[in-house]
Amino acid sequence: MLHHLSFAVTDIARSAVFYDAVLAPLGYGRVWQDDTFIGYGSEPGKDVFALKLRPQNAAVPGDGFHVAFAASSRQAVDAFHSAALAHGGTDNGCSGLHPEYGPDYYAAFVIDPDGYRIEAVITESSAP
Repeated sequence: MLHHLSFAVTDIARSAVFYDAVLAPLGYGRVWQDDTFIGYGSEPGKDVFALKLRPQNAAVPGDGFHVAFAASSRQAVDAFHSAALAHGGTDNGCSGLHPEYGPDYYAAFVIDPDGYRIEAVITESSAP
C-alpha cells in the first residue's frame, strides 16, 4: 500500500546515527542520501523510509501515530531496542511478547530523539 514514509527531523546527523543503528538489525541501511535527506531500504536507490532535515518546522504527530518496522526475528527486535536506547532513544514498551496485540506479537517500542514513536515487530510464533 505505501511506497515510502518520511520523518521531518531537526538534526540530520543525530537522526542518522540513531536510525543507522536501529534499522541495521532489521536489515535496512542507507540507500540514498544528500545533505538534507537520507533514505533507508534494502535495495540501492529504493528508499522505503526517509529522514528529511527540517530544523525550523519539524512537527511530530501525537501519540496516536507510530511506525512499526517489520523484523525477521525476535533477536532483531531485541537488537533494535538495545540500539535505540544506546543511541538516544527512550523506552516506550519493553522488548518481548505483547499479548495485548496478539498471542505471537513480539515487539519493542521506543521514542526516537525527535519524539517519533517507532516499533519493531514480528508476529510469527516459530520465531526464535
